Amino acid sequence: MSLLSPRFCASSLCGCTSPQIGLKDGGLSRRGLLAGGAALGAAAAAPRFIAEAVAQTPAHRIDVHHHVSAPTWLDAVKSMKKDNAPMANWSIQKTLDDMDKGGVATAITSPTTPQTFGLDAVQAARVARDCNEYAKKLETQYPGRFGTWATLPLPYIDESLKEIAYAFDTLKVDGVGLMTSYGDKWLGYAEFEPVWAELNRRKATIYIHPTAANCCVNLVKGVDEAYIEFGTDTTRSIFTLIFSGFGEKYSDINWIWSHGGGSLTAFYERFTVQALSRPPYAGKITRDQVEKQIRRYYYDTAAIPNDVTMSALVKMVPVSQIVFGSDFPYRFAPEYAKYLPTFFKGDDLKAVDRDNALRLLPRLKSA
Repeated sequence: MSLLSPRFCASSLCGCTSPQIGLKDGGLSRRGLLAGGAALGAAAAAPRFIAEAVAQTPAHRIDVHHHVSAPTWLDAVKSMKKDNAPMANWSIQKTLDDMDKGGVATAITSPTTPQTFGLDAVQAARVARDCNEYAKKLETQYPGRFGTWATLPLPYIDESLKEIAYAFDTLKVDGVGLMTSYGDKWLGYAEFEPVWAELNRRKATIYIHPTAANCCVNLVKGVDEAYIEFGTDTTRSIFTLIFSGFGEKYSDINWIWSHGGGSLTAFYERFTVQALSRPPYAGKITRDQVEKQIRRYYYDTAAIPNDVTMSALVKMVPVSQIVFGSDFPYRFAPEYAKYLPTFFKGDDLKAVDRDNALRLLPRLKSA
């Protein structure tokens, strides 16, 4: 989401009037709260509701959809006048507080839309590098609590290939975090194939966050694009990836789609029946091929804590493909910690909370 939710400022975690707390300020970590006498002292110093929440909600979840605001990136977004209150008021302390209250052991971080889109190639490469190094500093300062989806300076292909090499070989990131589209180009377009080829070679995981394409910014007067366009842009991108053949061709890539795949469940018939019955796809791709791709992708829980959407998602894909996502700071982990146990039970809940993500991020088994 890009729109400031009323719950953001209504939340006791917001602290919108508090000064931003940087990395050097330290932070109230889960490990500190749970470690013997030191934990008791930390909990006593923290607000009562945080200490109580930590005691009630053991940290075990892996959050694949968690946003942070690196200072250089935030400055760049402000220069494009694309910032909003949640990203501008983000701090590491607010992130840690939300994780602790929602039982999140580890958050895999990324910047939200527009990432680096709108900058020239040189600026985009510089800001992407800063985002990735900042995220790795978080991992170092708070061991076990963070991971990194690397930012790439797309749509610049050469610069993105260079950042892939640095991010994986030097920083040792967990995967990359991209957007559903870049201006007028979706992920199934031929321009992006060199990136998919390299990430497929590395058997990489790609986390995808929605944005509004050029066509659809301010499309409906007075309606923020986060309400409708983010979900539909996710669906557009999934369509292009499947029907271009890239999803099948680069089968060693693991794809995570935000918000339960956007509006994909509503368009399922159009993917699996209508698109296959007429040119240009009739006779070239089968329903089995389409469904195989849909069912092998991963989908996060961000912004879908309701029975209507979740029921459709579990009919479309197996529970093994659903991973926990909070969308912090636009939504909050405790929302999902409260809802998910009402929908998933037993091993299914464990899978969504943690185990499915561990297949993608096995290093976190010891975190």
